[in-house]
Amino acid sequence: LTYYHASEKRKSLLENLSGSVIHDHWKPYFQLEKVNHGLCNAHILRELKALIEEKESWARNMSRLLLFMLQTRKFYGDDDIPKTKLDRLIDLYSRIMKKGFKYHESLPPPHINRTKKSRAKRAGHNLLIRLKKHCVDVLRFLIDPEVPFTNNLAERDLRMMKCKQKISGG
Repeated sequence: LTYYHASEKRKSLLENLSGSVIHDHWKPYFQLEKVNHGLCNAHILRELKALIEEKESWARNMSRLLLFMLQTRKFYGDDDIPKTKLDRLIDLYSRIMKKGFKYHESLPPPHINRTKKSRAKRAGHNLLIRLKKHCVDVLRFLIDPEVPFTNNLAERDLRMMKCKQKISGG
């Protein structure tokens, strides 16, 4: 289902939701309580594509794995994926992340932003941190057949409204 919600404040979110919310990792979504989060893998695949173009080999492997996971989910449909297969897929996911972290640790430090106290990280490193921290949210579609791989249906529902808004200048 797609639910439209207009508010003066951009961060205004719905309350008392239940079930799963599939989103693009916008941090305010994580303030939603009592829901399962699923990260949109189409967004992740786009980020991985940019990293592949920058010659980060781990990104190509992760992209291929996510697409294979999607095929696996489609093959089993509404049935649970057997635990041995699921464990193997999650193990591959972890191995690819380890290779990615190893790659980023081998690089010289990026340019330091003097306005921030912490060191800046490269886009690929930030994505790896997100993939590790939110592993369950990224892979929720594998575990729960009701959870889609992407939030593209909701974005598609919104696209015509946004297009008309741009045309009318509103």
